[in-house]
Amino acid sequence: MAEDPGPLWAAGEAYEPYVGRWSRLVAPVFLARLGVLPGERWLDVGCGTGALTEAILATAEPASVTGIDPSLGFLAFARRRVQDARVLFLEGDAQALQVPDGSFDAVVSGLCLNFVPDQAKAAREMRRAARPGGTVAAYVWDYAEGMEMMRRFWDAAAALDPEGAGGRDEALRFSLCRPEPLRALFTGAGLRQVVVEAIEIPTVFRDFADYWQPFLAGGAPAPAYCRALPEDRRAALAERLRASLPQAADGSIPLRAQAWAVRGVA
Repeated sequence: MAEDPGPLWAAGEAYEPYVGRWSRLVAPVFLARLGVLPGERWLDVGCGTGALTEAILATAEPASVTGIDPSLGFLAFARRRVQDARVLFLEGDAQALQVPDGSFDAVVSGLCLNFVPDQAKAAREMRRAARPGGTVAAYVWDYAEGMEMMRRFWDAAAALDPEGAGGRDEALRFSLCRPEPLRALFTGAGLRQVVVEAIEIPTVFRDFADYWQPFLAGGAPAPAYCRALPEDRRAALAERLRASLPQAADGSIPLRAQAWAVRGVA
């Protein structure tokens, strides 16, 4: 993940409560749709804190999983969390994967491609790493409409700070995160039988603090914006969000998250 360096992109402990815990719910649904047979070799590009790697181990019966990520902090977190002899975590760049051609049966990526500067190059690298007939697949958040925790944050921020918040909104910055751009990316990389589908999961927060605290960690676009605000403006944003978010009888905040998943055949 090459953009917005900071605590969230360096420390898995900060990333997990913000996005990692929700990625862990998307990953099994994503994998179930791929139809990869047991005993295959997997490559997890932009493995981050290991959410997708863990799901592969739990559901896909892999022969091996290689996870690659540029963040040493994320890799350290993943290595602590994932203790399995079938797994190897390596530092590396999605745009220049240090793996032989055709060396994996399945090449996947979760919540990474929109952060890669040259997305077309990364897609071509994923295809190169897959054997002929192998599976190449990825998922990204639907920032424009379906990722409610971020959508509600940016809507509230833009209402209070139209100029400052507008340019940071992921929906505006990450045009890849829609069905047609994803389809074009994979088709352009030479992949066949390309399919794009939505995955929707519940994102239920225990209370407002459970929702709000991850935005104070810095790093990713929304937390970085939030952390940089003067204290009075940050407090105003918190109060606007508190008033606008839905609340269940037990005090929990029921939201939803949608991801777009794309897959093709090498």
